[in-house]
Amino acid sequence: MTIHTVRSADGTSIAFETTGKGPPLILVGGAFCDRTAPTSGTPLAALLAHRFTVFSYDRRGRGDSGDTPPHAPEREEEDLAAIITAAGGSAAVFGNSSGGLLALDAAARGLPISKLVVYEPPVILDADRARAFEGLAKQLDEAAAGNRRSEAVELYFTKVMQVPAPAVEQMRKAPMWAGLEHLAHTLSYDLRITARGPSRLEQLPAVRAATLVMDGGASPDWMRQAIQTLARAIPGARYRTLEGQTHAVDPKALARALEEFLGE
Repeated sequence: MTIHTVRSADGTSIAFETTGKGPPLILVGGAFCDRTAPTSGTPLAALLAHRFTVFSYDRRGRGDSGDTPPHAPEREEEDLAAIITAAGGSAAVFGNSSGGLLALDAAARGLPISKLVVYEPPVILDADRARAFEGLAKQLDEAAAGNRRSEAVELYFTKVMQVPAPAVEQMRKAPMWAGLEHLAHTLSYDLRITARGPSRLEQLPAVRAATLVMDGGASPDWMRQAIQTLARAIPGARYRTLEGQTHAVDPKALARALEEFLGE
């Protein structure tokens, strides 16, 4: 596929690919994701290409996109706006994990999103935890700036995702670890989006797009309860559980759910 670029409002170059024919659909990835990620990039796009023109893009700082400091979540909303413009001025949007929070915030600000689907957006309802994430984001920035990329990745897994230390140690030995380190400087970006915490719920009533909020039936109860609370804050939003799925959702299950909702 051909790589295209658009200029965001601050001049940052944002890279994207398109595949398929039909109404435009933009995929927004979360932490550790570029436009090749299975659940928010070209593999998912390939499953949807028979129904939609799918846009897979590199969020700023990733893949072939540029990065203009300092980072702010609002700049990423402007990046998404630039992709929507490239898609014709209006598009359906799917956001996975923290990419779902980014998409929700953009919709609340009035971006021309025709339909919105999010899978397990990590909404934080505990204000103290949200404040702690702000401090942790600074630690991630310092680790990445000091070229301590492995430290930043480990910090994100243990403190944010709450993965047990022995499991992280096993991951460090896997070939995928180098790819995670490559994206270490963007981890604070996702954390700052997540750290908006419970105040996000106050803005979600401004979302006007028809919205589907999904979670996995095998995900932890605390996560699912928070996502249900988020869904209730969006006017007219539907809530759906993909049975047997976790945060590491099967792209085929996602594709089926997206087709059903977006094809209505």
